[in-house]
Amino acid sequence: MFGKKHSKPQGRIDSLIGAGTVITGDVNFTGGLRIDGIVRGNVIATENKGGTLVLSEAARVEGEIRVSHAVINGTILGPLYALDYVELQSKAKVTGDVSYRTLEMQLGAVVQGLLKYQEDPKEDKVLQFKSAATE
Repeated sequence: MFGKKHSKPQGRIDSLIGAGTVITGDVNFTGGLRIDGIVRGNVIATENKGGTLVLSEAARVEGEIRVSHAVINGTILGPLYALDYVELQSKAKVTGDVSYRTLEMQLGAVVQGLLKYQEDPKEDKVLQFKSAATE
């Protein structure tokens, strides 16, 4: 448990949904996304791209979130699925289930739902044999 290395969210933000902005509809992104406004729809990182979501204290998402990394300090009304890492900061309020592989939760964060640990996918161990003809 203590020896495992977990990746932290990337430090780069590629897109911003600013304070005072309200988006109705799904948001699909790659890289880093910071939300300071309101999204009424799903927020989904493109698969296999390692998307990071940062939700500020004033932000609100009303829908499903699917990312690899999430740093939450705002409000979520819906489930949160993080393939790797979730940080729930002190002002985070989640009404829905939180699925995670690594969880960091600060004093004051609230989750009204289930915390669901996702085990690392089992890696197939394949041995490569050298052919006698190639030596």
